[in-house]
Amino acid sequence: MAIEVRIPTILRTYTDGAKAVEGNGDTLADLLADLETRHTGIRERIVDGEQLRRFVNVYLNDEDVRFLDGISTRLNDGDNVTILPAVAGGMR
Repeated sequence: MAIEVRIPTILRTYTDGAKAVEGNGDTLADLLADLETRHTGIRERIVDGEQLRRFVNVYLNDEDVRFLDGISTRLNDGDNVTILPAVAGGMR
């Protein structure tokens, strides 16, 4: 099962600069474990324990996984996963 994972600029040091990588897994947790086997250190930047880090947003086919099943969200062949760092702040 091939799943495209879009990588934000801040995490591309783990993917040798690649903007997108392929991974496999039945769930988001499985996918992140699979990515870790080839891109050591990336999982730790996305997950804290068994939960997504507070300031990291993950989308499955443009839908926020926090509104699905979080890290347990089921994946299908051909899905697209996008990882985005949360942006906060603004003018005061």
